[in-house]
Amino acid sequence: MNSTPAARTRILVWDAPTRVVHWLLAACFAGAYLTSESERLGDIHLLFGYTMLGLIAFRVAWGLMGTRYARFRSFAFGAGSVMAYFRSLLTFAPKHYLGHNPAGSWAIYLILGLGLLCGITGYAIQADIGGELMEHLHEGVATGMLTLVVAHICGVLVSSAVHRENLVRSMISGYKTGRAAQGIRHARWPVAIAIAALVFGFWAGVIPAPGLSQPTVASRMMHLTDDVGAH
Repeated sequence: MNSTPAARTRILVWDAPTRVVHWLLAACFAGAYLTSESERLGDIHLLFGYTMLGLIAFRVAWGLMGTRYARFRSFAFGAGSVMAYFRSLLTFAPKHYLGHNPAGSWAIYLILGLGLLCGITGYAIQADIGGELMEHLHEGVATGMLTLVVAHICGVLVSSAVHRENLVRSMISGYKTGRAAQGIRHARWPVAIAIAALVFGFWAGVIPAPGLSQPTVASRMMHLTDDVGAH
């Protein structure tokens, strides 16, 4: 009879669309935040914001019909479960979750919610709706989201150390260690490739963006690089 350690193997947990959307969202938020104070890069800021809205919309849909660990029902934890998980961290022997743990699940819900609100308020500013009040709200939501992202990163590092597994690497490769029956069967790469193609097509200007005459990240960054080089 096989022992428990021998029964554990490398299994696929995170499908490709979940991973691609995760990293694109991270890149878009970082890009939008870094360009938020620049008038010259205002179009790029808007483009990142529009992209975030599209990615969040897909992630919500994927949370309803995606693979096992991408679905919201797989990490629908109540406040009691979150507090119990935090208390268990103090023992350095918390319960292990193959998918999202309770604390991480709440961070994901909040990030998606704040990202959606950030995109909506940003669009309202672009459409001259709400005036200064909307601008303050947009900035406040962005700051809150940044705080939450930093807390999420810290949580990932702590969980990685306590559970002795590299959670960042698993979100890149999609694999963790578990029992064979716990893994998902297909990575759904065609869906992930389609998402990436749409995003880069949007950035390249192939797909038009509302309010932007030529929303091309590459071209505008090239102009910026040329200006820096000229100086």
